[in-house]
Amino acid sequence: MSTDISPPADLVAVDPYRLAQRDGEKWATAGDGMLSSWVADMDFPTAPAIREALMRRAEGDLGYPTWFDESRGGPLGEVFAERTLRRYGHRPDPTHTRLFTDINQAMLATLQVATEPGDAVLLHTPACPPFVEVIEKIGRRPLTVPVEEADGGWEFDPARMARAAADGTAGRCRVLFLVNPHNPTGRVFRRDELESLAELVLRNDLLVISDEVHADLTHAPHRHIPFASLGAEIAARTVTLTSGSKAFNLAGIRCAVAHIGPPAVREAVDARRGLLFGQVGVLAVEALKAAWTAGDDWLDEVLAVLARNRRRLAERLPRGIRCRTPEATFLAWLDCRQVGLDADPMPFFRDEAKVLLFSGPAFGAAGEGFVRLNFGTSPQILEETLDRMDKALRRRDGD
Repeated sequence: MSTDISPPADLVAVDPYRLAQRDGEKWATAGDGMLSSWVADMDFPTAPAIREALMRRAEGDLGYPTWFDESRGGPLGEVFAERTLRRYGHRPDPTHTRLFTDINQAMLATLQVATEPGDAVLLHTPACPPFVEVIEKIGRRPLTVPVEEADGGWEFDPARMARAAADGTAGRCRVLFLVNPHNPTGRVFRRDELESLAELVLRNDLLVISDEVHADLTHAPHRHIPFASLGAEIAARTVTLTSGSKAFNLAGIRCAVAHIGPPAVREAVDARRGLLFGQVGVLAVEALKAAWTAGDDWLDEVLAVLARNRRRLAERLPRGIRCRTPEATFLAWLDCRQVGLDADPMPFFRDEAKVLLFSGPAFGAAGEGFVRLNFGTSPQILEETLDRMDKALRRRDGD
């Protein structure tokens, strides 16, 4: 999508005072005078098409919906399939779509029906904390392989992935959990990288859970490739997870899509649907449907703001801090290892700069010396955030 457009004023002139009054997690957890840049919510107003859809539904029927039986893909199957075709050139079978309240619940349900306690789940690190938490809480074992910085940016070693998948010391490896685009590095995996993972999956008879929630936030010229689009054999063993929580800022709506390719997994999930896994609400479905059918113009405007912020971030990094420009997302993985801070730089910036960032070590050992910064905000707030961080470092150094 082109970002060479002028975004409307409500996306570039977000009022920091009004943000501080919000009761969502991002700003309610920040102290007085704090700029919040940690959790992955953007600061922009909700897309008009979503607001209008919610109002229409609120004026209508809020009783029990007719789509509790999702055997034909439910209320979002066709919407998801058509959107995936339009944006990524791949049309998944709409009847394989199931709804969950969020990505973590869909991941949990898949692991519960497809694996046994003690099984290992292969994933890249740094890894978003809730994913590792889900794996561990249900008695599975995270088998982590780092993405590492190379000349071309953040990369993973296919041979190391293969060795990890074949090593049974951490338990039988049953699942590859893929996050693409990757959070927190912002890396968009190339086709050859995905194909190397597909070979690993087939060779080791793995199930794939592919979190693609940041796909709509891929920055040109990079292009997102759905893992299930690599071929029929891969599609038949891939569960694709996505929602509107990132691109459309709908985390509080609680509606996610799981496209479940493997028939046995789909049947096992269906056998446990209803009260066991919970059900999404009618307002949540209306919001996501509106986002995916009428929200692209708004999304293009958001991408224009993010593109400008991403460029400004690269130009304005605080002294000594490094960052590989993210290829997707509104999140920047800041390397603070050269500025003499502790393994977790977050407390320094919270206390000395009044900027709340996401702790790097929360993403695992590979996150030591890093913080994650959310640039999904107005250019003015981003500028103030970076200025505060830079001044705090200069004060520490006596400049």
